[in-house]
Amino acid sequence: MAYWLMKSEPDVYSWDDLVRDGATDWDGVRNNAARLHLRAMKPGDEAFFYHSGNERAVVGIMRIAGEGKPDGEDGAWVKVPVEPVKPLVPVTLKQVKAEPSLAKMELVRQSRLSVSPVRDEEWQAILKMAG
Repeated sequence: MAYWLMKSEPDVYSWDDLVRDGATDWDGVRNNAARLHLRAMKPGDEAFFYHSGNERAVVGIMRIAGEGKPDGEDGAWVKVPVEPVKPLVPVTLKQVKAEPSLAKMELVRQSRLSVSPVRDEEWQAILKMAG
């Protein structure tokens, strides 16, 4: 199983929206690097749900619920189905940046990337920080 971090503006689509809906297609991503990550996702992988914008915090865990599918009119982009697993006590970007073991995390290194891989040790560190 691989781990990921997926960002959304909470006023566009929030963790609470995902819980309410029970599942959704993670779509609308229009960045080449993020597209590669979406293509690499497999059913059963897990992802942190990250509220971007003013909140800037990991707020929950999602599961990749199926294979990626074409997204957009030309089908050149990718969307993946996700479902909520559990909420987390929010772990802020400030907390992540303050943790030396997370200095190489893509969230810190490439902060504008909306979908990024998370290493096993980073996943465990965030879970520990979330209590």
